[in-house]
Amino acid sequence: MSDDNGEERPTARRSGWRWIREVLIVVACSVILSLLIKTFLVQPFWIPSGSMENTLIPGDRILVSKLTPRFQHIDRGDVIVFSDPGGWLQGEAEDSQRSGPIGAVQNALEFVGLYPAGDDHLIKRVIGLPGDHVVCCNAAGQITVNAVPLKETEIYPGDAPSSKRFNITVPADSVWVMGDHRGDSADSRFHDDGTGATGSVPISDVTGRAIVVIWPFDRIGRLSDYADIYDVASKGSGP
Repeated sequence: MSDDNGEERPTARRSGWRWIREVLIVVACSVILSLLIKTFLVQPFWIPSGSMENTLIPGDRILVSKLTPRFQHIDRGDVIVFSDPGGWLQGEAEDSQRSGPIGAVQNALEFVGLYPAGDDHLIKRVIGLPGDHVVCCNAAGQITVNAVPLKETEIYPGDAPSSKRFNITVPADSVWVMGDHRGDSADSRFHDDGTGATGSVPISDVTGRAIVVIWPFDRIGRLSDYADIYDVASKGSGP
């Protein structure tokens, strides 16, 4: 409102500033809440490569639980997201480079959990836990964990369990991981020195466990850990 001289009344100015302040408070609280959720509960990620097809395809958006491995154990069969242990991303799809104002905004939104991460992380399935003896392959062409053959049905149609042979023991505090698209995944097999020491991923590098696809709409659904396949390895000589 204005007075008789056409000047804005102090009450109107105070009301306008009060509205702006309330909006800023709501935005700040939303950002803080999102940051807390991203840090301690769940974080969105996007899939940049085909190494997990057909379980996950390029462009999928997923939610990753931060409760694993902080408060929940990693299990065989879990799909995990982890930071690059050292040079792995050179074998995956080329990273998309973010630059300019749009890139800066994307990076800021990713930091607070409002934009899906993915460029500097990898996603694979856990095949072996600390102490597991993982071998490729037996006479039937199957991977064995603690001498128990895995009857894997989730791998990409037409792929063999592995074209690369290995015979390793997973070190303490690490996991052996492989992509579901075995013919298009630069995973533990291709970064190992033959012992399991260099190809296994330190659990300290694990960001969390992928739990659900949230986009695109026609692919929304929970990610399976295929417990019927991977739990049988516990019957062997491992943990």
